[in-house]
Formats: sequence, C-alpha cells, structure tokens
Amino acid sequence: MNPALVCIPTYNERDNLEPITRAVLAAEPRVDILVVDDNSPDGTGKLADELAAKEPRIRVLHREKKQGLGRAYLHAFRQALDWGYTYILEMDADFSHDPRYLPTILDTAQAGVDLVLGSRYVHGGGTVNWGVGRQLISQGGSLYARSILGVDIRDLTGGFKCFHRRVLESIDLSAVQSTGYAFQIELTYRTLKQGFTVKEVPIVFEDRRVGQSKMSRRIFVEALTMVWKLRLTV
Repeated sequence: MNPALVCIPTYNERDNLEPITRAVLAAEPRVDILVVDDNSPDGTGKLADELAAKEPRIRVLHREKKQGLGRAYLHAFRQALDWGYTYILEMDADFSHDPRYLPTILDTAQAGVDLVLGSRYVHGGGTVNWGVGRQLISQGGSLYARSILGVDIRDLTGGFKCFHRRVLESIDLSAVQSTGYAFQIELTYRTLKQGFTVKEVPIVFEDRRVGQSKMSRRIFVEALTMVWKLRLTV
C-alpha cells in the first residue's frame, strides 16, 4: 500500500475513467486510487471494477445512488482512514485537474503542510478554455467566500487538494453539511478553524475534455448560502 490515496468520484465518466487512472498512476508512484462511483448508468462502475482487477493500485467504492460530490468524498475519506492512508487527495475524473501536479502537491504535504490546495488564483495558476463569464463567476465566488469567512485563501472553491489524515480525523465529518461545490469551501474553512496549516500551490485548470459539467443552479445557490451558515455556526 502506498502512503497516499487519490479519491476520484465518478458519475457517468466511462470515457474518462481509464485515461485518468492511467495518467495518475504514471504521474505519481506514491499514490493509489479510489474510484467512488454513484451507480453510473453508463457503466462507469463496471469499468472501474475491470480496471481494479488488473491493477492492484486501484480500488473501487460503489454507492447506491447519486447523492452529491460532498457525500461521495466523505464516504471515501472514511474508507481511506480505515485503510490507514496518511495522505488523502481529491481529484476530478475529467482531466480538469492535471495529474502532472500530483508530485508537487504530495511533496508539499510530505514537507509538513496539513492541507495542500491546487490553486488557480495564485501566481503561476490559471484556467484554460474558460469564457469571461465563467471566470467572473469563479473568481467572484472565491472573493465572496473569502470576504465573508475572513480567510486569505485565494481559491476556496477548488477541488484538487491533499489532506493529511490528522486533519480528517480532527474534523467532525458527520457535521459537514454541503453536498455540492460548497463542500470544498466548507472543508477548507473547517481545516483552518481547527488551526491546521493550509498552503496553495499553483495549477492550471483545464475545462473537461469529455462529458458535461456537473454544475447546476442548485449547486451554485447552495454555495452562496452555505458561506453564511459556516460563518455563523463553525
């Protein structure tokens, strides 16, 4: 078993799954992969089992139905802790998070940082294939959350990150409320409130190559309202 586990949630990611797992394993020999599939109708879960049968560094967690990104990650985190992994990473299946950044993220974590964030909005970071509207929404959302929560993190909504297990053991995971992209804000904020160190490292985020974005109006509204709940209750 390697020291780090990359958790990749999937829902209808059959076309992306084999390329992303192959790229992750090639980019970083210190990691294993956990595919967390929410009963994808397109057969992503079945393909994940086939890949795991051939590759011992791949594990699969099947969930009965789609319950949101946050619930999938929380399930994966608990499993990773039970298995004994020291470093637990989040990563998208669609290549918007480039596996080439994994060595830098893991090196930073192993140097003693409790939570490492792959950041689009620090020097050296950025986005590719995004229109002006999406850039404004993303950067505006991070500024909105940063201002209300009173933190210095530039990219609060990013989902390419690495936790040391002590962080996830200290956070009350059962109290985490968010299910969509607000989950990323909530986990980082709870980490900071517990007094852990957080560091951003630059990444370039590229829009998904295959498939459709999971963003919806409901997920966007949840992120807007959850920030105030966190400020008042955490």
